[in-house]
Amino acid sequence: MNDLLRLKIEKLPTCPGCYLMKSEGRIIYVGKAVNLKNRVSQYFHASREHTVKVRAMVEHIDDFDIVLCDTNLEALILECNLIKLHRPQYNILLKDDKHYPYLRIDVAQDYPRVELVRRVQKDKARYFGPYMGATGVREVLDVLRGLFPLRTCSQVIRPGMHKRPCLHHQVGECLAPCAGLTTPEEYGKVVQEVIDFLGGKSEAVVDRLTREMTQAAREMRFEQAAMLRDRIADVQKLMERQKAINVRGGDQDILASVSDGIDAMVEVVYVRGGHMIGAENYALEGAGDQTCAQVLGEFIVQFYDDGRAPAGEILCLELPEQAEDIESLLTARREGRKVTLREPQRGTKHQLVELAVRNARDALAKRNAHLSRHHERTVGACEALAHAVGMQQVPRRIEGYDISNTQGVLSVASMVVAIDGEAAHKEYRHFRIKTVEGANDFASMNEVLTRRLTRARQEREALMAQGRLNPDGTLPEGAPPLTGFADLPDLILIDGGPQQLRFAREAMLAVGYNIPIFGLAKRLEEIFLPDQEESILLDRKSPALHLIQRIRDEAHRFGITHHRKLRQQAGMHSSLEDIPGIGPARRRALLAHFKTIAAIAAATPEALGEVEGIGPAQARTIYAHYHKEERGDGETGGV
Repeated sequence: MNDLLRLKIEKLPTCPGCYLMKSEGRIIYVGKAVNLKNRVSQYFHASREHTVKVRAMVEHIDDFDIVLCDTNLEALILECNLIKLHRPQYNILLKDDKHYPYLRIDVAQDYPRVELVRRVQKDKARYFGPYMGATGVREVLDVLRGLFPLRTCSQVIRPGMHKRPCLHHQVGECLAPCAGLTTPEEYGKVVQEVIDFLGGKSEAVVDRLTREMTQAAREMRFEQAAMLRDRIADVQKLMERQKAINVRGGDQDILASVSDGIDAMVEVVYVRGGHMIGAENYALEGAGDQTCAQVLGEFIVQFYDDGRAPAGEILCLELPEQAEDIESLLTARREGRKVTLREPQRGTKHQLVELAVRNARDALAKRNAHLSRHHERTVGACEALAHAVGMQQVPRRIEGYDISNTQGVLSVASMVVAIDGEAAHKEYRHFRIKTVEGANDFASMNEVLTRRLTRARQEREALMAQGRLNPDGTLPEGAPPLTGFADLPDLILIDGGPQQLRFAREAMLAVGYNIPIFGLAKRLEEIFLPDQEESILLDRKSPALHLIQRIRDEAHRFGITHHRKLRQQAGMHSSLEDIPGIGPARRRALLAHFKTIAAIAAATPEALGEVEGIGPAQARTIYAHYHKEERGDGETGGV
């Protein structure tokens, strides 16, 4: 502990507030405390036992700041805002990149419609969901359109509008507010029915449809009765998908957290109107050493700060720390409607929490399996490849090269890049072959490697001159990583056998680099190394083989795509493009006026001069271009 820390700890107040732990001027942790002096001092007590993560954090702390608050609730809100602002390294961070669909009804409008949205905004509209996937929410929208005649168009409805009603009104699916055929009060009653229905109160809708069906059958309107019967079936089918779990109804959010000692997984189950309508899970990296109460406490504050409306009752596996303050915070965010946090010990609510626990464990197991598989396919594959080709260090940047041409015409080369085993698309490059004529892949590969590595040498020398790269080629401390040609590959893959490999390596050595390089022949997927006669055959299930196959195939795809584009551009070349002084705007004007190239070629200078943007000089140039053969002098200028 340095002198600055000792002095600051001695001067700490005993009131509530937030503290911001720093390392080299960077905020690495934000916390809250009822008593700042007691809480902050605990981090630096030698006798106190800390978790591994806290010990690692304390070793880096060289300063801290505090923000005083009047109440614990103020500190709770401020902590949440500071975490979102600074994204500290050692805090639990909710990385919410999921955008599940919701249904939105803007009740502030006179004639609102039901919209599908991916974000919950703080705009006082009513949101329902989240729904598990766009397919499920569209099924709900289809049922709503058959039950409630709300408008589906996005046009703005102004007072006094009297447009012609659309087809939706004619088939009974819209009250046609655009035609003035309904009032805000009548329309509002239907909106309220929709809100009740989406809130889980489907019984009233089924009863209404049943009465209407019975009445239609009595009056022998059998087609109408059959349509109503089908709508009842749609509603019942929709509600059956939402598992009934509470016969008394009600809205609940159920939260549970499990950990594997490294990361934590939080499961959120949504219950609306006594029906489970969906669930979400969130991985919290680095939170595996914290208790369930700690994880849920930090998660809840961040989770409901993103515009989500909490349910009136939140059931937790363990009550979070400062549960009363969190209740007050969520009640305020729910516009004064009471929010209660509970830790049920028995009964149906306890079973719901156990359901969330099982889902969280399953989600964590699947995530870990996915991460393990991803590591095996990327970093693990790089490690296996390094071993296969005899490298001492694991390659970070691997570059793959391929040549594409059609009988030597429009030859191009492709360079694709994999960093830590994953495709780095922004680093991909194309090369037009400039010095090689005909279909000579060997010489083309030599040219490409020469140009790529020469460019690397030039850029790296410029960076050294600017002090952004050390003379030995390493980066200064704190400098951003290199990108583009300046970032040299750790390993180069050539699509081909020993001959292609030889030409590529000669180019590399001529520029002054000696980077590990190998070739991959397609027939047997053999690996060829420089100065080694026998090839290497990897196991067909080897992650290293799969990695280099992906790089080789990606280089081939990238090159073929560019080559095909060049062929298409060459085939669509217009003779107008060969006329000097006639740019894209004038070409478009000529084609708009004459319609075809043949008509332009047959036009007189006077007719050409009538086109907007074509002056007398340009008209004579165009006329001369198409009549030079008649004159026999090959001239392309004026007459």
